[in-house]
Amino acid sequence: MSVAKDISRLSVPKFTARKGGEKLVCLTAYTAPMARILDEVADMLLVGDSLGMVVYGFDSTLPVTLEHMIAHGRAVVSHSARALVVVDLPFGSYQESPQQAFRAAARVMAETGCGAVKLEGGAEMAETIAFLSQRGIPVMGHVGLTPQAVNALGGYRARGRSDAEAAKIGADARAVVQAGAFSLVVEAVLEPIARQITADVPVPVIGIGGSVACDGQVLVSDDLLGLTGASTPRFVKHYAALGDAVRQAAGAYAAEVRAGLFPSEAHYFRARG
Repeated sequence: MSVAKDISRLSVPKFTARKGGEKLVCLTAYTAPMARILDEVADMLLVGDSLGMVVYGFDSTLPVTLEHMIAHGRAVVSHSARALVVVDLPFGSYQESPQQAFRAAARVMAETGCGAVKLEGGAEMAETIAFLSQRGIPVMGHVGLTPQAVNALGGYRARGRSDAEAAKIGADARAVVQAGAFSLVVEAVLEPIARQITADVPVPVIGIGGSVACDGQVLVSDDLLGLTGASTPRFVKHYAALGDAVRQAAGAYAAEVRAGLFPSEAHYFRARG
């Protein structure tokens, strides 16, 4: 059952107005059940292309398609009512040209009902961000570690360790914001860089492996819940160990089935009379 739409859903202008104010709570969501639960606490639900790794078990985000993002985005929008929903544009759907990006973003917005899209890249994406923003598509930027460029970057390492790289990240952030991005994700950069970007730009900066000084934080919900295994990035904090709880519950179920203890009389139907 879909969640009834609520006029109190956080809009892009209201999200942007939180710059420098109350911290913004952002989490990923890929499915209807998680959207319903997380919507109670999150200011933004990000339908991230990380679903490729979390949901489908891909080695990276690169195989994710526009159809994947639309299907999951529609589920999250339909089963949330409060949070701003942002959907990632997947690899290959926007890098070719601003026109290609507009076609992809327009499909995502129209077919999911989301409030905004997110794309990765710095100064090289400024023209595209401006093109989309001028045509009524709110864009969230993403600089620092950009997972769609993992092959070019040489892996998932923290960014900004050299002066040149740090300067480029700062310049990328400013270029993306100047082009019209309403917010900016800064991922896996050295803490002083994220802190400086947050001070420099007039829109909310959402950190993931950045700085507590950022205007908000985002985490992959499955990491937060302890569902993705022991190998997680340094910036992840496990707030629960649901993977262990799932294993215990499934193990108890398996033991009862094999012992003929489930289902018991309380769990099946009898004829009346």
